[in-house]
Amino acid sequence: MPGALEVPTVIALAEEAGRYPTAPRYDGYVALGCVIRGETYHFEIVSDQSAAGIRNLGLKGIIIGNGILTTEDEHQAWARARISEGDKGGGAARAALDLIALRKRLRVGLGS
Repeated sequence: MPGALEVPTVIALAEEAGRYPTAPRYDGYVALGCVIRGETYHFEIVSDQSAAGIRNLGLKGIIIGNGILTTEDEHQAWARARISEGDKGGGAARAALDLIALRKRLRVGLGS
């Protein structure tokens, strides 16, 4: 997709497509990307609005592990992304899996 602002839209489109009998259905999503601060206010808009879009989808019951990084530079991005360092993508995937498991538990009762 073009960028971080489009991530929530693509997730919403995938969720909508999943309502059709021939389309795949997903238990959850992992949003991955990186917004690197530039010289303009655009960084704040992109990071705030992509996070807000993901949050809004989550409040509708769509499971999303948010792994969109917001960094000052490329060095920080790589440090947060590397498995040997921050592994933020892995953390987002684990968060999505934890939420999927929690949703299943809530649907059958927490005692299960």
